[in-house]
Amino acid sequence: MNLFIALYISFASLVFGIDEAEIVFVGDAMQHQGQLDAARQGKNYSYDGMLDALQPIIGIADYAVVNLETPIGKPPHTGYPCFNAPTEFVDALANAGFDMMLTANNHTLDRGARGLRSTIDELDKRGLAHLGTYHNDSARAKELPKVVTVNNMKIGFLNYTYGTNGIEPRDGVVVDYIDKKKILSDMETLRNAGAELTVVAVHWGDEYHLLPNAAQRRLADFFEALGVDMVIGSHPHVIQPMEFRPNRYHPERNFLLVYSLGNFVSNMKTADTRGGAMTQVRVKRDERGHPRVESAAYRLVFTIPGTSPAENYRVLEADSVRHPSWQGKAQEFSRRARAIFDKHNINVPEAGH
Repeated sequence: MNLFIALYISFASLVFGIDEAEIVFVGDAMQHQGQLDAARQGKNYSYDGMLDALQPIIGIADYAVVNLETPIGKPPHTGYPCFNAPTEFVDALANAGFDMMLTANNHTLDRGARGLRSTIDELDKRGLAHLGTYHNDSARAKELPKVVTVNNMKIGFLNYTYGTNGIEPRDGVVVDYIDKKKILSDMETLRNAGAELTVVAVHWGDEYHLLPNAAQRRLADFFEALGVDMVIGSHPHVIQPMEFRPNRYHPERNFLLVYSLGNFVSNMKTADTRGGAMTQVRVKRDERGHPRVESAAYRLVFTIPGTSPAENYRVLEADSVRHPSWQGKAQEFSRRARAIFDKHNINVPEAGH
């Protein structure tokens, strides 16, 4: 490094603060009936132990984001097909270290406008950031732009879904559906608010397909052309490939594309749907003081039930599963996921490998 560069970096450190942060993204946090039954304790619920194994990874991150794929409301609490989880589920996610809950997904209207509003209210009571659904238009205008300062870097977030299982928003509630005109306007608003990096979390794709469809690829190209820094996908309930590379339209920026993180916690039955991926993203100011996505890596996770009906489901790193009834499925999930990632990922390796 020559003297000029060294002096410039020192100056940039003083003016900008050459900052660095890790952001963790995970997939769908679901509550099927088996999970509810295991967590129920009389009229209350306890999720003790559910995320203990991953809390050190989530908690140490500078910011952590999860897709909350269930309304949160009053009893009766139900699983598929019409979800409604207790507030203790949100508490467990928050206690593990999640900072933001994404709510624009196909189950957000499972309990109608009342369930959507209840979910937002419970997140607000806990001081948790959330994105994608709103009490009404004026609430959306107040909530957006969503720009979060993480280690002195301003990161803007947006969240959209392809649909809501045919249930229409009523009584004034707002769901952010995928709409290019709206996305263009929201991106402009984010940048005008000072967002230095942008994240679009999008609920899209075909369920149970391990590769993205043509519509996902076209929309990903649209996001890349807009200069979005990170696109984080959910909905298929299985993993799909990840790409990290220079943006083809804006070569001064890097582009992270995660087609699907799969399930984070669920009671879905097949090996592919029982697991998912965590993506650990490193963002950093460059020598000019501009934040960039520096790198990304993934970890595989897998959900297992308790050893008794009253013991909670637990989310573990997939390779650590030793449960005699689930070790084989965890290994099958890992083998199939790694085969997809090894073949299709671009510059997103497995963490620690």
